[in-house]
Amino acid sequence: MKESILDVLLYLFEHYFVEESADPIADRDSLQNGPLFNELTQAGFSSTEINKAFDWLDALAEQRPATATPRVGGPTRVYHGAELDKLDVECRGFLLFLEQHGILDADQRELVLDRAMALDHDELDLDDLKWVVLMVLFNQPGSEAAYAWMETQMLTEEPESVH
Repeated sequence: MKESILDVLLYLFEHYFVEESADPIADRDSLQNGPLFNELTQAGFSSTEINKAFDWLDALAEQRPATATPRVGGPTRVYHGAELDKLDVECRGFLLFLEQHGILDADQRELVLDRAMALDHDELDLDDLKWVVLMVLFNQPGSEAAYAWMETQMLTEEPESVH
């Protein structure tokens, strides 16, 4: 049995949210109470983890901006306490890289951190963090180019560089 919120989220992302017409927020009732819930339980996820994953998505949706307002040169992020415990140097460096190259702005970085901290993992590895970034970008209006770049980084054998 799979017992991770991230596993449920990845399953949803890979099997449902990749459709361009999919709206995970508007479709929550049909997802949670329809055939997808049965599909998730048949895939080995517990109802508790499925509900936690939907709660995670709800929290992400609550923080979704109405319009895109890109910001350049945001504040420098200082990590503290539980953030240092959960995100190793490689993860923190990757977030800095994304911000410096305009993939994430400061607000999006904070949203990624919020959603990463909300996962039920004591530590996240870089691959897990990349999935969180991808899900956050998917949910952000005006972030289509950043999402496409991030998707390329994750799903191709030879990632392209940022120019």
